[in-house]
Amino acid sequence: MKVIKNPKTIARSVLLAEAEAIRNAVDLLDDQFDDTVETILHSSGRLVVTGVGKSALVGQKIVATMNSTGTPSLFMHAADAIHGDLGMIQTNDVVLLISKSGNTAEIKVLVPLLKRIGVRMIALVSARDSYLAQHADHLIHAYAEVEADPLNLAPTTSTTVALALGDALAVSLLEVRGFTRQDFARYHPGGSLGKRLYLKVADIFPHNQCPVVLPGTPVREVIFTISANRLGATAVVNETGCLAGIVTDGDIRRMAYDHISFWELYARDVMTSTPVCVAADEYAVTALQLMQERDVSQLVVVDENRVIGFIHLHDLLKEGLI
Repeated sequence: MKVIKNPKTIARSVLLAEAEAIRNAVDLLDDQFDDTVETILHSSGRLVVTGVGKSALVGQKIVATMNSTGTPSLFMHAADAIHGDLGMIQTNDVVLLISKSGNTAEIKVLVPLLKRIGVRMIALVSARDSYLAQHADHLIHAYAEVEADPLNLAPTTSTTVALALGDALAVSLLEVRGFTRQDFARYHPGGSLGKRLYLKVADIFPHNQCPVVLPGTPVREVIFTISANRLGATAVVNETGCLAGIVTDGDIRRMAYDHISFWELYARDVMTSTPVCVAADEYAVTALQLMQERDVSQLVVVDENRVIGFIHLHDLLKEGLI
């Protein structure tokens, strides 16, 4: 009777095999990798990635990563290339060909056609002595001794190594190009990730009310102001409009417990004189960090100590930053 391994044991062996293959790929990096980065970096065209089968799927992911990190790229299936899609290639493009064996039929047909166009070719290949490796301008050695499955047939280890080297190439180009957080935000405007990188306090606070009271405002009116504006607080400003403090609904509750003559108090008696503030040109994620660090649910937005608005924790929740 055949003994079946525990699934967790199988999973561990797969992960260890793939991790070891990636570790071995580190030692195979040579000067050709530097040359590859320079070729792509100084190209006036695009990076065109191609392959067949699982290599094609890896190529699509590499293209997505390249485009999001500042390297204009497109995917061209090797089989489709020899049936019309070759027309998308321009002479100033660079083509990255992904293949484990480097000897697949589609690749062997495609390589001479690319040479005729005159583009630079990069081989991401496991077999150094393959047709593709011998005819490419640059070689990235994606060696995988064995696949992770017991039959040594399913593309597993080899595709993981290719994918990891694609990431290494994309990040190398990112760093050499000087790609910034602002650049990243420009390519990722949607979702919470993009908003963390580009959304500013100024994009949010104008939608809120801006409740203010004077230091001499009776506490009853302070409560009315807080309730009417539904921000849980009001700023206290002096006669020139500069920030003097803040009164939150928490301050009101605490003072109500501590003072028998509560209704005789004024805003200056209840306020916190050192409120947490934020400038309008700060990133919204910075406002969130301030709220979390100081354990508050709203911040006063100021411009040179003049109160111009409020930003609330609910605003950041609504924007998906939390």
